[in-house]
Amino acid sequence: MRHVSELEVAGKRLQVSNLDKVLYPEVGFTKGHVIDYLIKISPVLLPHLKDRPLTLKRYPNGVEGEFFYEKKCPSHRPTWIDTAKVWSEGNQYDIHFCLVNDLPALVWIGNLADLELHTSLSRHPKIQVPTAMVFDLDPGAPADIVQCCQVALWLKEIFDAEKLECFPKTSGSKGLQVYVPLNTTTSYDITKNYAKELAERLEREHPQVVVSKMAKALRKGKVFVDWSQNDDHKTTVCVYSLRAKEHPTVSTPVTWDEVQTALKKKDAKRLVFEWNDVLKRVEKFGDLFEPVLKMKQKLRGTR
Repeated sequence: MRHVSELEVAGKRLQVSNLDKVLYPEVGFTKGHVIDYLIKISPVLLPHLKDRPLTLKRYPNGVEGEFFYEKKCPSHRPTWIDTAKVWSEGNQYDIHFCLVNDLPALVWIGNLADLELHTSLSRHPKIQVPTAMVFDLDPGAPADIVQCCQVALWLKEIFDAEKLECFPKTSGSKGLQVYVPLNTTTSYDITKNYAKELAERLEREHPQVVVSKMAKALRKGKVFVDWSQNDDHKTTVCVYSLRAKEHPTVSTPVTWDEVQTALKKKDAKRLVFEWNDVLKRVEKFGDLFEPVLKMKQKLRGTR
């Protein structure tokens, strides 16, 4: 039986259903808990979602049930949900993505059991202009996030030499991601080629640890440096998004000191953060990822 209640959020009324439905059975974390987390994290999360086409990853029956991706913003959306029209080369038609620009929209997608927030690297309407370059470091077992820390620090050395700042976050799953804020005029051709060159360089310099090709068979015990996320039709999990794991882990910004410590102590658990850890971290540090939104940098050869 569907239990529906009405919430007033920032002056908008919206219906929410089945708030006591358990979405993370291992820990009894319910849809109500998910929405509560989204509301509490919203001051730091919303700036990272603003104007970015969002792909929903919905888990109507929880993390152990089936999930589906939804690029097209649901037709039953409230009239006040903004959308971004984006041309899809693959489909040869426009897709209207949801834009989650305010708290009511965030609560609405939480009610859809959209546990993971996968965003574009661009903001609408400048869909062809990425605001950052990203490296998704994905470990192939038995490698784990500790090896990702080493690769991230090698990347940082390269960027230090280029006088570029970069910022790490956990994926909330197995890996680590490194973002280079740009917020200047660039293109995906530039960022993707640049990222690919760097991934291939790391593979040449550290062949025992790094792989730059996508084939899963090559990844065993190594870290795949995924440069291909730098693409107008790809999305990357948004900072502060929950992940659909056994526990409600979160894609969490971390400091380079924390990355170095996890590597030194070879302790992967140091970089696992659940929803409550993240709320405490934000209270203590603020938004460690804020510079990714604001810092203006240009890549070598594009000045």
